[in-house]
Amino acid sequence: MDPESRHRTLRMMSNGVYIMTSRSGARFGAATVTWVSQASFRPPLIMAALRPGSNVFACLRDSGVAALHILGRGQEDMARRFFAPTEAGASGINGEPFQEGVTAAPILRNAPAYLECRVRRIIDGLGDHAVVVLEVLDASCREPVRPMTIAESPWEYGG
Repeated sequence: MDPESRHRTLRMMSNGVYIMTSRSGARFGAATVTWVSQASFRPPLIMAALRPGSNVFACLRDSGVAALHILGRGQEDMARRFFAPTEAGASGINGEPFQEGVTAAPILRNAPAYLECRVRRIIDGLGDHAVVVLEVLDASCREPVRPMTIAESPWEYGG
């Protein structure tokens, strides 16, 4: 297989831009993620690929809960804040205000929609990302928006 062709082709796959948050006790984790998909209607499941060394992965693995925030087009600044390591305090997570969700996962107030989830399964050790299967326990659409995708953003991830 030609590595350059594989790289270009895999980057053509459609991926959204999301922020995943989690909490384990006093420790918070949050990251911009792009490899996410719905996996089941009944029960409602989603799957996400996360770096096993990330803080958000450590928090969701330990607590068993996470929230996935859907971003709208034009929210690149918000997504960019979560490329950096997680900093949580009284003013928010990475500068974004949040509230505690029903699972205690942090819910970002400026996200137009979110899914609150519990971890059902983690598949790790097959590649450089772990696949996390999450069951949706709560959902909120605060504002219907056209979701941000990697193709419409200034970034590339994949390949």
